[in-house]
Amino acid sequence: MKSLLLSLSLLLSTSLIAQETAAPSLVNTLKERIALSGYAQFGFTADHADGGNSTFDIKRIIFMADGKITDRWKCYFMFDFGPGRQLMEIYTEYRFLPELTLRIGEFKTMYSLENPLSPCNTELIGCYSQGVSYLAGVDGSDPLYGASTGRDLGLLLYGSLFGGWADYNLAIMNGTGINVKDRNRAKDIVGSLSLHPLKWLSLHGSFIRGEGHAVAASTYNPDIAAGDNYRRNRWSAGINLKSKPIDVRAEYLEGTDGKANSRGGYVSTTVRVLRNFDAVASVDYFDKNRQLADASQLNSIVGVQYWFYPKCRLQVQYIHSNPKNRDNSHQLQTQVQVRF
Repeated sequence: MKSLLLSLSLLLSTSLIAQETAAPSLVNTLKERIALSGYAQFGFTADHADGGNSTFDIKRIIFMADGKITDRWKCYFMFDFGPGRQLMEIYTEYRFLPELTLRIGEFKTMYSLENPLSPCNTELIGCYSQGVSYLAGVDGSDPLYGASTGRDLGLLLYGSLFGGWADYNLAIMNGTGINVKDRNRAKDIVGSLSLHPLKWLSLHGSFIRGEGHAVAASTYNPDIAAGDNYRRNRWSAGINLKSKPIDVRAEYLEGTDGKANSRGGYVSTTVRVLRNFDAVASVDYFDKNRQLADASQLNSIVGVQYWFYPKCRLQVQYIHSNPKNRDNSHQLQTQVQVRF
């Protein structure tokens, strides 16, 4: 009996020592393999449209987890805890070569210069231009497409070529947005190519070819009813000039939805005026249907932003909107961004 008790005591002691030794190792492994990050954006908006209104608002509360399974294989997760609370991205990818990585899951559609950018990196409080928001299905401004935050489900091949001189993306995607199954048998083909002839200069082109499934009717496309399948193609061409004092991003975009043709473009500039203090300006035009008399709008934006901590900023912007054959309106927006 004494021998049995002694054996049990030794076994328990060994087990406890092993757990104490393994626990730090497990914690260290998790630290090495999982990177957690996030950001929040909230502010105040005063709007002149529709008689005028003002409100404090929360735009986004984003949580991200980047898991390194091996040196070549990783998984990624993003969730928005802000208004709407939804899964934003979830995918896994494997890097075969620097020139070839395969990704499958839910992620940003690689259309245009702007859509792949994170809202915490864009200079505008509204994040994206009218054309990108409409053609990439970001905010629901196209009722046929709906609000998909510019994301979709699919499979992507991407990589860097010629020593970083060129980057490419080629994807096959549902074409119906995030967190839903495809609504027809067709798939979207999405492609983009970026050339970097100079350190401060990038040239970019992208396209989408596919067939949409209308989630609602649109006054800008009266020939398409909710539930209809329709031809949906897009293309864009842009340029990005990036230096220490000045960043300029400009892009031209076109789209075809059934018989309707849309087009537009934008120029956005950020100028470093003082340390951590930028001036921001943007001109943004988009025509949702060139065959209609009142489908276009011109937005002009000026503002400033102050980076009070790395990746954290205060933004103030004035937006003047000039829709064709309708009354002009303006907004004053402020936003605080905190990120970890």
